[in-house]
This record gives sequence, structure tokens and C-alpha cells, in this order.
Amino acid sequence: MSNAKPTIAVQLYSLRHLSDSFAEIAAAAAAAGYQGVELIFLPDHTGEQAKAVLDRHGLQAVSAHVPYQALAEDFAGTVAFHRAVGNDCLILPMPDPEVRAAATAEAWRAFGKTLDELGRRCRDEGMRLGYHNHAFEMEEFDGARALEWVLANADEQNLFWEPDLAWITDGGARPLELVQKYAGRCPFIHAKDLAPAGENEDQMGLADVGYGTLDWDALIPACRAAGASCYVVEHDLPEEPVASVRRSREFLESRAALM
Repeated sequence: MSNAKPTIAVQLYSLRHLSDSFAEIAAAAAAAGYQGVELIFLPDHTGEQAKAVLDRHGLQAVSAHVPYQALAEDFAGTVAFHRAVGNDCLILPMPDPEVRAAATAEAWRAFGKTLDELGRRCRDEGMRLGYHNHAFEMEEFDGARALEWVLANADEQNLFWEPDLAWITDGGARPLELVQKYAGRCPFIHAKDLAPAGENEDQMGLADVGYGTLDWDALIPACRAAGASCYVVEHDLPEEPVASVRRSREFLESRAALM
């Protein structure tokens, strides 16, 4: 396998309902045509075991979602796991629960400073730290969105941002504007789409990429200009997981010229 990272990957959370077995989830990702994956948290595997599963299915970890507590409480162990996997991009999928519960600008500012320090420690270990948003970081506190407070209080060398384009939209913000604002800080993009209002309610209102309401022909060039090198497909609750992520991959590949 080439050492170059794939430009399209899948977040394995999209396939979690297929099986409790990481090996079977990895096999499903490969069957859907992927070579790159964004890992979920694997507390029951060593890094070496996870790497063996990926290798068996011709997969490469381009990044991983890592719980805040794992980094805060077992930094050395988390770094060692991902070093063994061959992954150097650690992305927080959610904030510290206390920060969200506090719901103040000061809490989000302080969290940004905490991530700045964690990111510095990651850099010292040859890793990069990122933050992935949901809709709730689009809420404003003291004139700025929660996400903006986080990113303003962490050096861009210590913390990158993984924009989830659907959740930005669902939170009432405009993904095109935010991606442009943080140009140069967005190496990974969560490619997710929203169904038209009232549709796909049994799928959390989400759609396969390219089959919803987001304007991909505008977003993809903007993401490229913001430094995107990898689009990570995600659907939180697809009716048919393998078919869903395959269709999303095929759509993004059809727009490869825009990337």
C-alpha cells in the first residue's frame, strides 16, 4: 500500500451497527470500496492488534476519533496505541462534558486553552490534535460561537479543526463561511449531508453525501482552499450502512476534479 494517505475515507462509526467485531466492521469498510478509515475508540484492542486488522483488509488509518478523557487521563497510552497503528492524527469528537454543561463563553475559552496544551504535547510526540464539531458548538456565547472560542484560544499549530459540514448547517451556521474563516486549519472534512426537512427522520434527518441539501459543488472547492486533504464520509444512522457509505464515496469520487 502507498504511504500517501487516501483522499476519501470513512468514519467507522457509520458502520458500528453491523457488528460488535472491529474485524467485521473493517471488512465492511473495505467491501464498500475504502482504503482509508477514521478509527473509532477501540479500548479492547492494542495498537498492534488494530493495525493487524487494518492490514488484513488493506486499510490505512488516516485519523481517529479519540475521547477527551482518553487523552486527558491516559495521554501516554493513547499516543502509544496510535503510534502502533500508524496514525498520527487524533481528533476529539466531543468536548469535555463539563464544558458543554457549563454553557458559557469562559468555559469554552478555557477548554480551548486546555486543548492548546494537549495539542502541544501531541506535537512533541509527533502527533497532531484536532477537534470535530457537532451542532451545539454553533451556539453563540458573548458574541461568538462556542467553536470560535475554542479555536481562538488554541494555536493553529497545536489544534486543527475537522469541520462536520452537516452539523454546522444543522446548528444554524453556514459551513462555507466558517471553512473560509479557518482556511489553512482544516486538513480533514467530515463529509455528511442533510436530508430535506421532514425526510429521513428515522436516519436522524441525514442523507448520503450528495443526496441531501448541502451544496457540494461550492463546498468542495472551499474546503480545498482551506487546506483539506481528506474527506471523511460519515452517516450517523444509515438504514443500510454499507450501501450508504459506498454511495457517498462514489459521489465524492465523481467530484474528484473539484478536490
